[in-house]
Amino acid sequence: MKNIAILGSTGSIGTQTLEVIRDNKHLFSAFMLTAHSNAYLLIEQCIEFVPAYAIICDDNKYQQVKEALAHLPTQVLAGHQAIKEMVTHGDIDMVLTAMVGFAGLEPTINAIKAGKDIALANKETLVVAGEIITSLAKEYNVKILPVDSEHSAIFQCLAGEQDNAIEKIILTASGGPFRGKDAAYLANATREHALKHPNWVMGAKITIDSASLMNKGLEVIEAKWLFDLQADQIDVIVHPQSIIHSLVQFQDGSIKAQMGLPDMKLPIQYALTYPKRVKTDFKRFNFIDYPTLTFEQPDLSTFRNLKLAFDALARGGNMPCIINAANEVAVAAFLKNETGFLEMSDVIETCMQKISFIGEPSLNDYLNTDKETRIFAQNLIQQMPLKAIRS
Repeated sequence: MKNIAILGSTGSIGTQTLEVIRDNKHLFSAFMLTAHSNAYLLIEQCIEFVPAYAIICDDNKYQQVKEALAHLPTQVLAGHQAIKEMVTHGDIDMVLTAMVGFAGLEPTINAIKAGKDIALANKETLVVAGEIITSLAKEYNVKILPVDSEHSAIFQCLAGEQDNAIEKIILTASGGPFRGKDAAYLANATREHALKHPNWVMGAKITIDSASLMNKGLEVIEAKWLFDLQADQIDVIVHPQSIIHSLVQFQDGSIKAQMGLPDMKLPIQYALTYPKRVKTDFKRFNFIDYPTLTFEQPDLSTFRNLKLAFDALARGGNMPCIINAANEVAVAAFLKNETGFLEMSDVIETCMQKISFIGEPSLNDYLNTDKETRIFAQNLIQQMPLKAIRS
């Protein structure tokens, strides 16, 4: 029995992780569940899974959760600090980090220092501080197991290939809801349009990132650290059917691809059970249902975020931290109809130009860069002419 701490249990990845645990109760126990503010769903999850600990980040929801779970042995805590402390608990075997954004960084660092294996669904952790995270993982002999479908695909393709050099990896992108659209169309794109992803069911933030191709840009940076690659070893190709989840090309020219229907439960389960594969009743892929698989080059001139991410990776230092913070602020503003779709890229690019660059940042430098960028980006958005289409 493996005790799993799920950071962000009420989000898309968190809820699907609990589905995997439900189907494999002989293998896993939900030892700790955390939520940002969704008290109702956290309570519902705790009643079913009865974790040892439940943490609600929103202090105002603490009493509600505590009273609702008073009849259970679950200990209820509140605040982000509680998460940072409790991930080190001696009975936790693995921490699945599914918190949204920069908030997942410090809990992940603490979990690694406590020797916990990490199932990583919070890509921002490696985007912001990849060098620190990978160094700590080596120091504390901790596995970092990717949960993102694309990185899980690369990870699976590399099984048994430890002695073979990678020529390059190819991350696939669905293209999101705006694939093939031009700038004139995107100038009037609303949050409702952007939230209609054709293939995947995800949270709001990652769905917007997918629409702008920033999600793929963050994955490019994450891949550099996960697989110890250089920027010129990472390619992106648009694959609208989302059947090939990513590919690895080796130095002899051979390419391996990992394929399957778009279902996040498979990479989640693989991370939890690695190195074993456990039987599932997931729907199987049938080639006859997909007689044609197509591929396109991403449009970097229209979807500028992907190019900005490659630029940040090439620059290094705290630049990926800057684009991550700027993007989080820009997406939040777009979701509130406070800025337009194309203006999100303007905000990110301006932050890259104006925020102080640090070539070899410490953890405190990352924390300060994140704070400085968020303030600057928020002020920038307030000063920009509103081009968002209000619903």
